[in-house]
Amino acid sequence: MAKGNGLTRGDRNRNRKLEAVREVLRRDRAVLAIDLGEDKQVAVVMDHECRVLGRKVARAKAHRLSGLLERAAVVAEGRGGLAGLTVVCEPTGHRWKAVMGLADEAGHGFACVQSLAVHRARESDDYTLGKTDHRDAYLIGKLAVRLECYLPERADAGWARLRHLGARRFRLVADVTSCMQQAGDLLGCCWPAPLDSAKRPLESVTWLAGMAVVTGRCCGDPRRLRKIGYGKFLAAVRRELPRWGGKGYVRHSVVRVLWDALADAGGVAAQRPGALERLGMLLEDWRETRFRLAAVEERMTAVLGELGLAALAASIDGVSALSAAVILAETGDMTRFASGRAVVKHAGLNPSEHSSATMTGRTRISRRGRPGLRAAAWRAVWGALRHNAVLRAKHAHMTGRDTTRLADGQARTACAAALLRWLWAVTTTGQPWDARIAAGQAGVRTPALAAAA
Repeated sequence: MAKGNGLTRGDRNRNRKLEAVREVLRRDRAVLAIDLGEDKQVAVVMDHECRVLGRKVARAKAHRLSGLLERAAVVAEGRGGLAGLTVVCEPTGHRWKAVMGLADEAGHGFACVQSLAVHRARESDDYTLGKTDHRDAYLIGKLAVRLECYLPERADAGWARLRHLGARRFRLVADVTSCMQQAGDLLGCCWPAPLDSAKRPLESVTWLAGMAVVTGRCCGDPRRLRKIGYGKFLAAVRRELPRWGGKGYVRHSVVRVLWDALADAGGVAAQRPGALERLGMLLEDWRETRFRLAAVEERMTAVLGELGLAALAASIDGVSALSAAVILAETGDMTRFASGRAVVKHAGLNPSEHSSATMTGRTRISRRGRPGLRAAAWRAVWGALRHNAVLRAKHAHMTGRDTTRLADGQARTACAAALLRWLWAVTTTGQPWDARIAAGQAGVRTPALAAAA
């Protein structure tokens, strides 16, 4: 269309999405809507006037629905006079991926309908919250006919592996955090003195090695270890350190304060023997989880290298290959996004404006995207701010200006969105990150990098 037609950027983006969806949900194809379950699949075949052409209940797993798709194609041709089929379902668990594979093998189209959209359609259909599998299948098809659906990502083997490793890492990080919190709670109850031995004791490898020595030898009474003397205690901590990933260097200040804490009898005495025994078992789980986490992170960086993106992602100052791998495990291949802004919206970090006529409400982030991607970008910002001058200047400007000053957390959120736009730019253009372009100081730049600046 010619320029000057009054269309906004949002209008053009929506038009492109509708055109892509319409290519799959063509009017000469019937819609096969499936309400997926574990062992029961309810399917309905309908045309683009929302008329039901046939129904079927299949007592089978999702990956065994090839026969259902064949019968639906016959119904679409025989009763509706349609020459094709588009399969539509909710993206529940792993089942939709199996159905997508079957649809691709048979040459059918495939699309997904958001579960939240089905929930809202259930109420708007007849103003009740009644739910049945047959009704849900019809509503899924009805939403697809209205083009209220989307085309899911079709990841190749490399991107799929990175996403699975990212999900595994997410679970291990949660386990490590859980161990830290449990250890702090146990010591706070039975023996709080060791918690004062370092600024952040639960993150100190020397402290962890020392506590492993204490819980393994004290038999519920830390004061018993004072008998062996400081030299033997220090030697025991030094031998334990490699088991926690230490490089042989012991922080003597931490060991000394921990040694002094052995004489402290603070805390609930009755709880101390059982709590320290439990803490010893928890430390073993914690140590094993840390090594499993390190192994997964090593694999993720290796996959990123195989995809040819490790050097590009690491070219952004303050962003390691691991941080980029964690983010890309949540986004998938960034070339499927039309712009860096789309990646930010995918994370739910985009501003959600509330205004009408002369009324202007408070602007917040939408939080409608992937929580894992939002968390990954947020965590990456904390390290990037210390080493990236452009990001640091951006944060200082937003928190230091006289008007519309942002709080620290709001500014970090904006920096996380900028980081996602930069990552989209370098991965889609294949060009390393340039601080001058990111700061808006370069005179000549590509459209993609300009949009991400």
